[in-house]
Amino acid sequence: MNAHPMHPFLARAASAAAGVAAAVPAGQRLDAPTPCGEFDTRALINHWVLYTSHGLEHRARRAELPEELIARDFTVDADWRSAYAAQLERAVAAWGEPAAWEGDVDLGGSPVPAVGIARMLILELVLHGWDVARAVGGEIEVDEELAELVGEIVEENAELYRQYAGFAEVVPVPDDTSAWDRALAASGRDPRWKG
Repeated sequence: MNAHPMHPFLARAASAAAGVAAAVPAGQRLDAPTPCGEFDTRALINHWVLYTSHGLEHRARRAELPEELIARDFTVDADWRSAYAAQLERAVAAWGEPAAWEGDVDLGGSPVPAVGIARMLILELVLHGWDVARAVGGEIEVDEELAELVGEIVEENAELYRQYAGFAEVVPVPDDTSAWDRALAASGRDPRWKG
């Protein structure tokens, strides 16, 4: 079975996200602010866990997310971090099937090529991973090649995301800024943000 060339990037993004979750302190205040102004830490973690692990698998399988998952507060479970990592593994495995990359995925009533959906989910994994990490005073580990890809995907989707308030306006950064910080800034995130 030959995996799609984008699959290793998806796996690396999922691994980076799992690392962020594992580092969220047990006593973390979940009403603290995040780089996503509309979310406190609890709401951000719940959004991130839902769409980047359960949503990631459901998109690969062309299945609807059940209401029970959409309504769930994942953070009330003491083991949400390890449950998230396990669900990420299932999701990445689902995208390991060549058929997951073929055809379209329904996105709110509009068909979107599966590869485009996977690329957007890579963004969700690492950009919201950075948001969660920053909200709890941590970091996310994103290698240079993945950072470059994220930058490309941000540029491809920036106009669409801004239409739906998913990205803020570009944050100015110096010319010598790293690829990762450039990707963050292009998505409207200030790489210097601290809670």
